[in-house]
Amino acid sequence: MNKQSIFFTIAVSFIISIILVIVSFLILITHSYKINEMMIFDKYEHVIKSAMKQNKDFYDERFLERLKELNYIFIDDINEINSVTYNIQTKVLAQRVHPKNRDILRILKLKEKNYIYIKSDRRNLTFLIKDEDSNEQEFENTTIYIILVFAILFITIILVYLITLRKLMPLKILKDKVKTLGDENFDFECCNSNAKDEVSLLAQEFKKSALKLKSLKEARNIFIRNIMHELKTPITKGKFLTSLEQNEQNNEKLKSVFNRLESLINEFASIEELISSNKNIEKKFYYLDDVIDNAKDILMIDDIHVLSKYENKKIEVNFKLFSIAIKNLIDNAVKYSVNKEVIISNKEENIIFENEGKELVYPLEKYFEPFFSNEDKSKDSFGLGLYIIYNILKANNYSLVYEYENGVNRFICKKDEASTI
Repeated sequence: MNKQSIFFTIAVSFIISIILVIVSFLILITHSYKINEMMIFDKYEHVIKSAMKQNKDFYDERFLERLKELNYIFIDDINEINSVTYNIQTKVLAQRVHPKNRDILRILKLKEKNYIYIKSDRRNLTFLIKDEDSNEQEFENTTIYIILVFAILFITIILVYLITLRKLMPLKILKDKVKTLGDENFDFECCNSNAKDEVSLLAQEFKKSALKLKSLKEARNIFIRNIMHELKTPITKGKFLTSLEQNEQNNEKLKSVFNRLESLINEFASIEELISSNKNIEKKFYYLDDVIDNAKDILMIDDIHVLSKYENKKIEVNFKLFSIAIKNLIDNAVKYSVNKEVIISNKEENIIFENEGKELVYPLEKYFEPFFSNEDKSKDSFGLGLYIIYNILKANNYSLVYEYENGVNRFICKKDEASTI
């Protein structure tokens, strides 16, 4: 195991905690036993002192009477003594042995009664004193409380350790999943998605990042796969025109092919920039007229094809990218209109493009797919128009809405409500 890992640190901390708890328990139990022993001897001190002065041949009558008054029973019958001292149920509450003469003093307990056991080989003396009013429950309760407290503490430490391991387990899984990112493995499940602790939230955020990487990879795969296909047409046309006789008409056609090729490459670069920046683009306020003029300059279209009926308001957008989106909307509107005109108007923060023509064959969302094209191949469409428009508008907090009414196509760049708050 890695000694610098969190799991190793937690395991070592757990072991040290358990050892400290056990050591503390043993110290406290030993101390408690000694305290109880002292309290028991203190209780019977006056009886023990008098008993130690007795002689086997002569027991002081006043001593015996005093014992009766205090509800003690004096026992010197050896059989009765042995029935107590050798009984397996007898517990030794306290014991002392004289260091010199080896006299033995014990406090015994049998059937809830305490016995004072005194044996002196020096004086050939052995007897028991039974306490009829024994009540040593408080001494036992102290030990029980100590055991109970440490048992609870011990169980608590184990539970905390297990819960901590369970909570940190997603980290271990997350570490293994991070290693697989280099192999482009972006799919994984590592924890309860409903959990709200920091580790689970970290794993969930990592999962979101992995899904974004997966989406980015798939998008770029689409570009690589389709760019090669789409570039074949203008390149083939260019090669064909170069083989023809050099004249002004062919040169213009060749120039047109390369202009379209350059436009396509610029659009590729723009959408790549949009995806790579994860849609965190810089936006500023610009006049709508400036954005539309820039779009027309990029498209190189005559003003007669674009009818402006908009109020020149300020809009918060990325100038370069939003101009490309407007350019594509104008281009599509003019290209597919019956009169080769587009009308641009606005309502509040929404920008509207209208043209006369046929209704879209498929739902608008279908045209958002990269390189989607309908059956009409007569138009010079490279299949990225609405895909680029959709992504640029989304990055600028706009959405595209389509309406068709009385032979008029209406594309609305609608400002998202959340962004206007």
